Amino acid sequence: MGRVQDKVCLITGAALGMGREHALLLAEEGAKLILTDIKTDEGEAIAKEINDSGGDAIFIKHDTASEEDWKQVVDKGCQHFGKIDVLVNNAGVLVLKPIQETTTEDWDFVQSINTRGVFFGVKYVLTAMQKAGSGSIINISSIYGIIGAPSASAYQASKGAVRLLTKTAAVEYAEFNIRVNSVHPGVIATNMTKDFLTEEANTEALLGSAIIRRPAQPKEISWGVLFLASDESSYMTGSELVIDGGYTAT
Repeated sequence: MGRVQDKVCLITGAALGMGREHALLLAEEGAKLILTDIKTDEGEAIAKEINDSGGDAIFIKHDTASEEDWKQVVDKGCQHFGKIDVLVNNAGVLVLKPIQETTTEDWDFVQSINTRGVFFGVKYVLTAMQKAGSGSIINISSIYGIIGAPSASAYQASKGAVRLLTKTAAVEYAEFNIRVNSVHPGVIATNMTKDFLTEEANTEALLGSAIIRRPAQPKEISWGVLFLASDESSYMTGSELVIDGGYTAT
């Protein structure tokens, strides 16, 4: 207990899936939470669950593709808690289509959230972290930001961009004691992937070369997020934390 005691953590896409598990685990370890999502009912429910359990969380409705929303979220979070120590850029979307079937609308939709939304998050939280004198930014990428795969061009391009944006920010802001790292999950059992994991054949295809022959549970990624949010990772920046069941090992 207490690995992130009294750290103020902003988590996007916190209503469901991985974001929800990140929120619950960080709350268990003593964090104060700014939870955001476009899903208001589910977001307010997870904030209430944390508060009812003795934690400290607020929920703010937030479209991560909106620059104005980002400004308001950071301002409201700082007004409420006085600072932001950790940003978990978790919100993301997935479109699986071959390149020739990917429309301009598909491409722009994925990039607006997975790439532009992450950029806005990094950009607008940096000032708050500079004022606080330190910070940890955790950008959720994917193994698809490292390796190629069929039928995921828009998603892979976005996650590859997150990987290198992370390194750029790490280089630019190390002097301010702000660490920036990316997390690269493999196949996870969440709402985003549930439609692809309904049949054994589809699951086996998605698992690809993973050595551990099952999808990850969201909390298995959250343990990595907790490590990066904590001072235990104080010498780690500009790095990829790969949690993929050995997918990229072969």
